[in-house]
Amino acid sequence: MVSVGDVAPDFTAPIANGDVDEITLSEALDDGPVVLAFFPGAFTSVCSHEMNSFQDRLDELTEAGATLYGVSIDTPFSQNAFRDELGLEFDLVSDSGREIVDSYDISMDFEALGVPNVAKRAVFVIDENQEVTYAWVSDDPGVEPDYDEVIDAAT
Repeated sequence: MVSVGDVAPDFTAPIANGDVDEITLSEALDDGPVVLAFFPGAFTSVCSHEMNSFQDRLDELTEAGATLYGVSIDTPFSQNAFRDELGLEFDLVSDSGREIVDSYDISMDFEALGVPNVAKRAVFVIDENQEVTYAWVSDDPGVEPDYDEVIDAAT
């Protein structure tokens, strides 16, 4: 698993931003630190609550100079519908091929939903040098991150 002090695995993936574009992590870091908030799946209760909680704290992350991205295995089309439903103002990264989940070594089988190889709920803060400065991973998909801790790590 990716830990604090590691170089964050780079990736290029589709991004749901109201449209469908592409993001490369190393290029996104040109604008400052990045917060990657991995979640198991769109339209689920805990994931919706988590993304809403990040939306509620988005100004704090932005003021700290960080850019937040949610990451799940959902397609960018599903993610755009999820963004619209929740009114999210940050972009979602689609890892439908599960390459990012695998490279960060945070895969789990979500037995309750019968879906294999989804992202564990996890948050990584990555600085401009592509170094992981904060890592939190839960084996329990019902547990959300400590949002204050994430904000502090991004500042």
